[in-house]
Amino acid sequence: MNPDRTLATAARVLRQLRHDPRSIALMLVVPCLMLFLLRYVFDGSPEPQTFSGIGASLLGIFPLITMFLVTSIATLRERTSGTLERLLALPLGKGDLIAGYALAFGLVAVVQSVLATGLAVGFLGLDVVGSPWLLLLVALLDALLGTALGLFVSAFAASEFQAVQFMPAVIFPQLLLCGLFTPRDRMAPALEAISDVLPMSYAVDGMNQVLHHTDVTADFVRDALVVAGCAVLVLALGAATLRRRTA
Repeated sequence: MNPDRTLATAARVLRQLRHDPRSIALMLVVPCLMLFLLRYVFDGSPEPQTFSGIGASLLGIFPLITMFLVTSIATLRERTSGTLERLLALPLGKGDLIAGYALAFGLVAVVQSVLATGLAVGFLGLDVVGSPWLLLLVALLDALLGTALGLFVSAFAASEFQAVQFMPAVIFPQLLLCGLFTPRDRMAPALEAISDVLPMSYAVDGMNQVLHHTDVTADFVRDALVVAGCAVLVLALGAATLRRRTA
């Protein structure tokens, strides 16, 4: 990998995103809008802590989903348009390309996470015992994981429609088993075992640690490291499976 080529790739992707207002809206506005709607869905709930209980978890899930969608489609568009083939014909390694994409979308993920966390804590009244900075850290790691998953699955899709079809296969099982709807330790043993190897489970656990503990716990450190490690692993797999064009 060459740092100059990686930075050049990231700059090119950011320039393209600047001229794509729909993708910018999907990444920056939609997660905030979903949190806003969620807050007022529970506005009349007899339990005042309902929003705080589920809002912290979704603060990590929404960025993961949106970054997965945008990254998978954007990368596939590069391949179907022939841009990826032309880039890889240059002295540009797969690692440079994947790292450049990850850096560009990672910068967007920082902005996304800051906006969503600031809105939830500062305006919507998300009540957390721990530091909001820890919420921001987990939200950012989740967004980076979504970016990595999007880059990875784009290698197996032949069209943008197929890229979207990967969402039920990759995201929905994690959403159902992450502990958002029922505690994981109350699931059937087989489902609990599956949830233990899914990264979204640790994203939700990390958010819940911040929600209920004032200090950084060992479980929080474990959750953050697992999410970060999964992102790095999936990025490496994405570089290994990257193809110049669709079949």
